[in-house]
This record gives sequence, C-alpha cells and structure tokens, in this order.
Amino acid sequence: MMNNLGGKSFILRLEMTNEQMKFAEIAAAVSKSGGDMVAIDVISTSPSFSIRDITVTTDSNSKMDTIIQRVEQLDGVKLLHVSDRTFLLHLGGKIETKPKTPITNRDDLSRVYTPDVARVCMAIHEQPDKAYNLTIKRNTIAVITDSSAVLGLGTIHPNAAMPVMEGKAMLFKQLANVDAFPISLNTRDTEEIIETIIRISPAFGGINLEDIASPRCFEIEERLRKELDIPVFHDDQHGTAVVLYAALLNALRTIGKSIKDVKVVVCGIGAAGVACSKILLAGGVKELIGVDRAGALHREESYDNPIWQWYAEHTNPNAVKGSLSEVIKGADVFIGLSAGGILKREDVQSMAKQPIVFAMANPEPEIKPELIEDIAAVVATGRSDYPNQINNVLCFPGMFRAALDCRAKEINEPMKLAAAEAIASVISDAELSPSYIIPSVFNDQVVPMIRRRVIEAAIQTGMARKIPKDIHHVYNFP
Repeated sequence: MMNNLGGKSFILRLEMTNEQMKFAEIAAAVSKSGGDMVAIDVISTSPSFSIRDITVTTDSNSKMDTIIQRVEQLDGVKLLHVSDRTFLLHLGGKIETKPKTPITNRDDLSRVYTPDVARVCMAIHEQPDKAYNLTIKRNTIAVITDSSAVLGLGTIHPNAAMPVMEGKAMLFKQLANVDAFPISLNTRDTEEIIETIIRISPAFGGINLEDIASPRCFEIEERLRKELDIPVFHDDQHGTAVVLYAALLNALRTIGKSIKDVKVVVCGIGAAGVACSKILLAGGVKELIGVDRAGALHREESYDNPIWQWYAEHTNPNAVKGSLSEVIKGADVFIGLSAGGILKREDVQSMAKQPIVFAMANPEPEIKPELIEDIAAVVATGRSDYPNQINNVLCFPGMFRAALDCRAKEINEPMKLAAAEAIASVISDAELSPSYIIPSVFNDQVVPMIRRRVIEAAIQTGMARKIPKDIHHVYNFP
C-alpha cells in the first residue's frame, strides 16, 4: 500500500506561572525547532498559574521531540502532557458497528433474534444465495492482513497492524459506502492463512488482502481465488497497478505517445512490480523490462523465484541484460517500486525524449522530483507532498462497490483495466497537465465512474451474477 509519513499535529498541555509566562518565548522555542504554534486554549486559571493547551504542527517525529525538549527547558513552564492528535484519533479504534433498526420491544427482539429469526435462517439454508439479500454479505468485505508487510514498517505484531486495517475500513465506508471489517491474523503460515480465510468467508461478499509480504501473497491470492466464489483482491498488488496504469494513460496523453510504442523499465519486481507489469502488458506495452537486485530479468537466465521465472519468460522481448543504469537508456517510462535514491539524474538524462518517471518508493522516492524537473516530462510519486500521487485509495473503494453490486465471482484483468480507464477519464482534456494526471482521492466522480465501467466489464466477461437495475436500464444488457 503506497503511503508516506507526513506532517504531525500535537498538543502540549503546559502549566505556566503567571509571573514568568511569556508566550513569545514558547513560540520562539517552537519555531526554532521547526514547528508552528497554531492555537492556544485555556484549560484552567488561578491567581498564580494557568494551564493551557498549545497546538503545534511540524513535519517529523524528530522535530516534535526537539520542540518538547526546548519547551521543557523554559523557566516558569511545566509540561504536563503531550497529546499527539493522531494518537487521539485512534483512541478506542476508529470504527464501530451500529444496528440499522433499534430493538425497542419483545416483538422487535423476536424478529431480529429469536424465535422469528429462525424463518430467515431456514430460507437461507434452503437457498444459500439469499444470504446476499438477508445478511451483511450483500455489502460487507473483510480487510485481512498477516502483518508481514505493513506500510514501510515491514513485519510487525498482528495487533500493531490493526490501525491500518481500521483506516482502510473507514475509507471503504466513506468513499463507497462499503462496510468493511478489519482482521489481523495471528499467523504467517500460508496454509493457515488460506484455511482461516476460507472458513470465515461465508460472512463476506469479498476479501481485500492487505500488507502480505511477497512472494507468499501470490500463492495466497491465487489459491483463494480458486477456492472461493467471492472476489479476492490483494490491494498492494492490484490497487497500485490500477492507479499506476491510469496515471500512465494520462501521462502519455500529455506527451502524445502511444502505450504500444513505449519502452518501459520497471524497477522492483515484488508484489506490486509484478502486478503493475501484468496490467501494462494487458494494456498493450510491448517492450517492458524488469530490473531487480540481480539486474534485468531475462529469459536466458533461470531463477529460483518462480515469480521471477514467469516474469523473465513474459517480458524483455530482446533479452536485454545489465543494471538499471544500462537498461534504462532510451526508455520512455521508468516505474519505480523499489528503494529510495537508486535512480540518478544521469539515468533520466539517458532516457528517450520527454521521459516519464514514476518514482513510487516510500517514504523516499527512487529520485526526488526536484532533481529532474527540467528533464522529465511527467513525474509521479507515492507521496502526498508532491503532485501526481499514485494512491491505491483511488481504486479499491470503487472496485469493491462494483464487485458487490454485480455480485462478481472474481475481479479479473478486464475489470482492472476498466477501473484504470475510469480513473484516467475523470480528468478532462482541458484539465490535463504534466502536474495533474491523476484525480484526487476526494474527487466524487471517481467511485461512480469506476463502479459503472467495472460492472460493464464484469458483465461482458461473464463475471457478474447480477445486473444492477441502473446498468441494465442505461445499457440494455440482456
């Protein structure tokens, strides 16, 4: 999942003696440490001292620590408490469940629980598909992780992964009205993960796999897609791929190149790199070269990693060999899903005219955009503090909204391409520019556009088990 550790806002609760209280000194201490004092709130006062909350913003954890130390050193100031506003937002978790209707009397209790609920149970028992109409399955997905590749943190405790899963559930609900339940599994064993998800799957209309390390994520997703009759979508792979492809379509529009004619170099052949490569191949890219620690992957070499072996056999048609600096020469597009700082200015200079650079490593991109702004025609990153952020959030809410509404059996490649084309189409020709190739995650056209086009693709490829009335009416599907 693409993220960056951005700005921080926190509150210092200070006890200040009235004789020595000087807000200018506090403001100076904050400013010299790289922060801004944005609000002062009185909590209580007395003849000799007052307690006040000072709200401060800064851009890093280290600066926050320095600010706290400097404030503590001021005469007449006692630090009582530090409230990190991000932590406050997470108190008690970020989501909750609520009944749709209140239970106010015995009749209500009978109908929602016992004994009258038994009639509904038996109706589903006799026709299991009725679960889509009579349970939360209709609009609920599971967001599941094994906590082995969380953000840029790597492997962390299963409990520690829950804030990310909860946040994703919030995004599903707010952006696409999809109910999502966060689940962090206390195992990293492939067989146990697969078995657990299969066993809990009857409750859900879809499975969003999240933050599962490569190469285990490939087998888990593939096996679950075969075993389950509901969509299984590893967002770190496919969400990234969909949004990247959308951004590339618009980047190519800005410079007038065709996707069938460009040479693309993908750096970092992990879960996201493979998924991005597959969607690019499906979209028409003919010359695609993958580079990892071993250099360019090519068919004349054998690899122990079966994913790399597949990759070598399906890409790099000219069997180009060499390091990133060698194979990037003459390339039209660089796509980075690797590590910060590995792409050099000289590498970009060696690319074709009007090069496109997607440096998506986080928190540090493969090359900082400001180093190549005079060379590259279009630059995108995975960060929110640069233009053109490649963000999975643009994909997964609309994708699952569509999958649930048409009761898709799975999410296939045509559906992913449709989602990418939908995202790209949100930006009109009049709006399109090198610094605006991808819409904001808050653009309210994104989810409806993805929903419509993905449902159409699901119907056309036989993945849909239901045609929503609005789609049937507008497009007259049989």
